[in-house]
Amino acid sequence: MMVISAVTFKLKLNTTFLAAMFPVTSTLHSLVICLLSLTITGYAHAEVNIPRSEISRAAYQRLAPQLEQEMQNKNLRLGQPIFMRIFKEENEMEIWVKKNLAYELFKTYKICKYSGKLGPKLKEGDEQSPEGFYTVSVTALNPWSDYHLSFNLGYPNEFDRLHKRTGGALMVHGKCTSVGCFAMNDFRIEEIYTIVDASLSAGQDQFSVHIFPFRMTWDKMAQNTKSPWVPFWENLKQGYDFFQGHRAPPEVTVEGQQYAFHTSRPLIFGSDLTTGQAVQIAQVKPQPDEKRIAAVNLKPVQTKKYFTIKKTKSSDAKKYATINKKSSKNRSSL
Repeated sequence: MMVISAVTFKLKLNTTFLAAMFPVTSTLHSLVICLLSLTITGYAHAEVNIPRSEISRAAYQRLAPQLEQEMQNKNLRLGQPIFMRIFKEENEMEIWVKKNLAYELFKTYKICKYSGKLGPKLKEGDEQSPEGFYTVSVTALNPWSDYHLSFNLGYPNEFDRLHKRTGGALMVHGKCTSVGCFAMNDFRIEEIYTIVDASLSAGQDQFSVHIFPFRMTWDKMAQNTKSPWVPFWENLKQGYDFFQGHRAPPEVTVEGQQYAFHTSRPLIFGSDLTTGQAVQIAQVKPQPDEKRIAAVNLKPVQTKKYFTIKKTKSSDAKKYATINKKSSKNRSSL
């Protein structure tokens, strides 16, 4: 702020001087001010303090041209705002890039290793990787990390602290070793870090990272009904569905000890939260190599317990849950 104020003061002096020394038309005078303002903007942008090391600089120089081309192939641009999703069970991280009003999936990266089981981190030393909704800013970047390159996910967030969850320094980093973190191979973290560097350098203040136990489809939820974390995952699924429908990360707050999601953006792609659900149980002939699975009776997500389990008895057929979505009259509200 001190730098901006000083330069702004100089701008006022310079424009006053120009007006006095060179009487010009108001149009030309406005043009001079506009050009000087652009100089100020560029100067202020240069003040964005992105931490960089020899490793991160070398990675950027090597990978940025390749990433620019890959993004251009998808009509995206390196430096645009980004959003990340992590799925534990699938060992995957997605990077989405903003395009117009929505975000487009750029690439899915394989997570080399995360520690613990499905479910959130609860306390220091439990070696669990977190689940929930986090944000990463410039101050979270560590290009001098002992784990090649890293950024802090921001655990514990407001929700975690409210539920008295402890611990910290949970990262996305390299070296493929994890004690509560999400570890990537070094070449993958270099690419991810380069994308993060470009977006924050271009002016994105922070980006969201949503961490889920698995891809939160109805089938996946039904397969995990015995977990004690079902109520927590129901709340996470609301955030998952929110992004699926809007293709933009919502504003996440904590209300009534749960995550709450807000946006003024239109619902573009539909969502489990807004379409309503009609569930049918379909008889499917099993393949010889398939294992027996449970039949699932799903109910709308608005109810507290929206699915139950009934075990199959017949060896000749299996029952699978299929969802027949009904259109909503008001698809833009949640």
